[in-house]
Amino acid sequence: MPPETPLKGECAIPHESSKFVRAACPHDCPDTCAMRVTVEGGRAVKVQGDPEHPPTHGALCRKVSCYPERTYHPERVLHPLKRIGPKGSGHFVQVGWDEALRDIADRLQAIAARDPEAIVPYSYAGTMGLVQGESIAARFFHALGASRLDRTICASAGSEALAATYGGKVGMHLEHFAESRLIVIWGSNSIASNLHFWSFAQQAKRNGARLVCIDPRRTETADKCHQHLQVLPGTDGALALGLMHELIAQDRLDHDYIERYTDGWPALREKALAWTPERTAQVCGITADEVRQLAHDYATLAPAAIRLNYGMQRVKGGGNAVRLIAVLPCLVGAWRHRAGGLLLSSSGWFPVDKAALQRPDLLGARNPRTVNMSTIGADLLREAAPEFGPKIEALVVYNSNPVAVAPQSPQVVQGFRREDLFTVVLEHFMTDTADVADYVLPATTQLEHLDVHASYGHTYALINEPAVAPLGEAKPNTQVFRELAARMRLEDPCLQESDETVAAQAFGSHIALDELRARGWMKLALPDAPFADGGFPTPSGRCIIASAAVEAPDFVPNHESRATSPALAARYPLAMISPPARNFLNSSFVNVRSLRDIEGEPLLEIHPQDAVPRGIEDGGTVRVFNDRGEYWCIARVSERARPGVVNGLGIWWRKLGQRGTNVNELTHQRLTDIGRGPCFYDVLVEVQAG
Repeated sequence: MPPETPLKGECAIPHESSKFVRAACPHDCPDTCAMRVTVEGGRAVKVQGDPEHPPTHGALCRKVSCYPERTYHPERVLHPLKRIGPKGSGHFVQVGWDEALRDIADRLQAIAARDPEAIVPYSYAGTMGLVQGESIAARFFHALGASRLDRTICASAGSEALAATYGGKVGMHLEHFAESRLIVIWGSNSIASNLHFWSFAQQAKRNGARLVCIDPRRTETADKCHQHLQVLPGTDGALALGLMHELIAQDRLDHDYIERYTDGWPALREKALAWTPERTAQVCGITADEVRQLAHDYATLAPAAIRLNYGMQRVKGGGNAVRLIAVLPCLVGAWRHRAGGLLLSSSGWFPVDKAALQRPDLLGARNPRTVNMSTIGADLLREAAPEFGPKIEALVVYNSNPVAVAPQSPQVVQGFRREDLFTVVLEHFMTDTADVADYVLPATTQLEHLDVHASYGHTYALINEPAVAPLGEAKPNTQVFRELAARMRLEDPCLQESDETVAAQAFGSHIALDELRARGWMKLALPDAPFADGGFPTPSGRCIIASAAVEAPDFVPNHESRATSPALAARYPLAMISPPARNFLNSSFVNVRSLRDIEGEPLLEIHPQDAVPRGIEDGGTVRVFNDRGEYWCIARVSERARPGVVNGLGIWWRKLGQRGTNVNELTHQRLTDIGRGPCFYDVLVEVQAG
C-alpha cells in the first residue's frame, strides 16, 4: 500500500447485532478525525473513520485504526496504585479509590495551607478534548489557587506569532488545498502527521499542482513532492526573507493587496532587500537557484497555498520565522483565492468559551505565578526564591508524560525523583512519569467518556460519545477532580457539574450540544476565502507586519549552531532534530506492540558523509552526546539526513530505549524568541560508534 493512502484498518468483523457510536480522535494531530465505533456485547471491536465527515472521509491512520488494542491493552492501569518503594523503583500496590483520594486530598490540603502555589498542575494534549482536557481540572486548580501552567511544549511560538500577524490562529479551509496549483509543505511530514491534508494535496497533484517540501529531513512526504528544499534547521526565516527579496526584485508583488490589507510592509521590505538568493542559500544550506525557482513558482502558480506546521518553530527564531512566512500570502495576494493562503492552525476559528470551561474567576483577586512546562526540569530543582516563588512541593500530572517529553530529561528525571515531591499521575499506562509518581490513578480512554472537540487542522466541531463503560475502576479526568474538590471542601457548584453540562458550555450559544450529537460533527459557518478582502481578526482588520508596538520580523539564528556558538560546534559538530517516529504520536502508542513492532527500535538517521569518517555502520549502536547527556540508539545510515544534521526519531519512552534514555537526554531548556516555547530542533551533538 503506498504511504499516501489512508488506512481503512479494521480490528474485527462486526456482528449483525452491533451498535455504532459516534466518536472523535482525541490525539494531538491536526486531522481530528470523526470516528464510528462498533460495539458488541459492551465491548468496542472496531474503530473506523466516518465516511460522511469531509476531512476524515472514512479513513484513519494506522495508529488509530486499531484503537481498541490500546483500550484493551493488557498493561492498562485499571485500579489506583500507591508507591511503596523508592521513587522510580516501580514498586506500587493497588489501593481503593477512597484511600487514594483521601490521602491525596489530605496531602494537597496541607501544602495549600502553607502556600497553594507550591502545587503545580502539569498537562497538555494527551487528549485534545474540551471536557477531559481543561475544564473541571482547571476549575479545581483555580479554586485552590495553585500555580498556573504555561502550556508551551508544542506550539506556543508559532501560535503566538500567527496571532500577532493575523490576529488569531486562523487560516485556510483544509478541503480547498485540493484546488491549489502550488502547495508548499513547510516543516511537515504530512504523510506521517497530517494524513488527511495529504489526501487533498494528492488530489491537487493529480490535477496538475506542483508540490514543494521544505524540511531538513528527506521525509516520506519529501519523496512524493516535485521538489525538496533540504534547509538547515532553524533557517526557515532566512528562506522566507530570500523569497521576499526575489518577489521584490522581480516585481511580483500584489501591490493593491499589500496597500489595502497589510500594515508595516515598508519596514520588512527594507530587511528583505538584504537577503539576496546567494546570502539566503549560504545560510539555509541550499542553492541560490532553488531560492529563485521557489519564488518564481510562488508568484506565478496561483492559487498558491502554504501548509505550515509546527516543527519549524521549535528553534530559537521559530516565532519570527512563522511571522515571516505568514506574510508571504499577503505579498502575492494568495488570500484572494479560497485555494490560496496559509494554514498553520484553524483553532482560532472555533467559538470555544474558555472562560465558561475553565472558570478563571474562581481565582478571585489571587494572581498565582505561572510555571513554564518546558522548563519543568529546572523548576523542580529550584528552591524558594522571590523571583520564582515557593519550591514546588506537589505535581498533578494528567494528559501528559513529562519525564519522556519535556526537554533536557536528565534534569526532569532528577526533579521528579525528589523524595520530598508529592506526585499524582492520571494515566492509562505505567509511563516514564507514572513510574516516579506517588499515586497513579486509572483514567478512561476516548472510548469510555464524553467529550467535544475543536480542531487545529480543519473547521468542523465534533462530539465523542462514550462507546463502552469504563474498564476496571477507571474514571474520567473530570470525575477525579470532582471527587478531589469535594474532599478538599472546595464548594463552588461548578466543580460538581456533569460532563454533559460542561460539554454544553464548550461552544456557548454558537453550537448546541443536541445539534452536534445529531450528526457527530458540524462545519463552522465561515467564508470560503476568509481574507479575500482583508478582514483579519486584528483590531485594524489588516495583517500586522509591523506596527508602533511590534518591530518587523527578522531572521533569528539558533541558540546552538556553527554561526552562533563556534566553540561549542567544534566539540559537537552535528546539528540534531528530533522529528516524531511515524507510528507514534509524541509518546502515545509507544507501548502498543503492533505499532512498536513496525517502528523497530529508537533510531538516529545519519548521512553517509558523517557516518563513514566516524566508523558508523547501518544498524550499529551509536552514542549520541553533548554536555547535557548521552543517548544510545541504533544508527540508520541514510540520505534522509542531510550532511551535518542527524535525525533522532522520537519520542520513545525512556524505559523502552537503550540504557533507559531517549532523545530528550540531549535537548535543552532555552526558549524561543516568541511564545516561551522549547527549542527541541536547536541542538548540537556528536556521534560515536558504540
